[in-house]
Amino acid sequence: MTAIRTEGLTKRYGSLVVVDGVDLEVGDGDRYGFLGPNGSGKTTTVRMLLGLVHPTAGSLEVLGDARLKRALAEVGAIVEAPAAYGHVSGRKNLALFDAAGPGGSRRTRRRRIEEALETVGLAGVGKRPVKAYSLGMRQRLGLAAALLRRPRLLILDEPGNGLDPQGTREIRDLLFGLNAAGTTLFISSHLLAEVEALCTRVGVLDRGRLVIQDALSALRQETGRVLVRTPDAAAAVALLDGRITARDGDRLMVTAPDVALLNSQLVTAGLRIAELRSEVRSLEDVVLEVTGPGSDRLA
Repeated sequence: MTAIRTEGLTKRYGSLVVVDGVDLEVGDGDRYGFLGPNGSGKTTTVRMLLGLVHPTAGSLEVLGDARLKRALAEVGAIVEAPAAYGHVSGRKNLALFDAAGPGGSRRTRRRRIEEALETVGLAGVGKRPVKAYSLGMRQRLGLAAALLRRPRLLILDEPGNGLDPQGTREIRDLLFGLNAAGTTLFISSHLLAEVEALCTRVGVLDRGRLVIQDALSALRQETGRVLVRTPDAAAAVALLDGRITARDGDRLMVTAPDVALLNSQLVTAGLRIAELRSEVRSLEDVVLEVTGPGSDRLA
């Protein structure tokens, strides 16, 4: 079963096409990163998946069901900045959120709220008014709200927003754990390093169109260049004359489609090797390659 499937998903506002025939496919258990430049249509797409915006054309299924109202009982989400009532506590905010949404059992509400606060690291501040929360704490509270009903699918917009490096790692580890327990993740983010560290599949929007969708491992292909670090750099340059594309002290970038053959050449010549590894395209390289001119800011 697919967690998210869209066919020809389109949203127009008058003559303006914001989302243009998007075919998303997010498998059950995926960690899917959703990327694109500012104004590419990502947020509008996410809002359509959650029933907050109605498509102009096309179809969509969430958790195998085209009836969103029923499917959304098993979906947790953060869209843009998490909303909250500042004058009441985080715990009270979660209670109000749970009471207003579908599928929340009043009998288990208190226990689920405590579990969600504990999970995101807010158990000790659950009674504090939200207006006293930092941006990172508000983000954690939004994630706690998304986890209240133990969702099968989490749709998150910038889950690392406002978090310090330690908090970012904690949330990443939390998401890894949720995914390992069976929760599918759909993460819209401009933090390419975080998507690269967390996600298994990636989709990129540009000007409303899905320009690439594939496994991250397939996108991050080898470039045909090899990083060589050697204390015998001068000798290596002489040996590999014409194949060195860059040098920084003892670090050389060498054109070499066959890493094993390069290693054999260096060892046979008696050169010492401290490091030797193939260069792989980064996610940033992939995204900038498939997005058009003027689309160099990711969001």
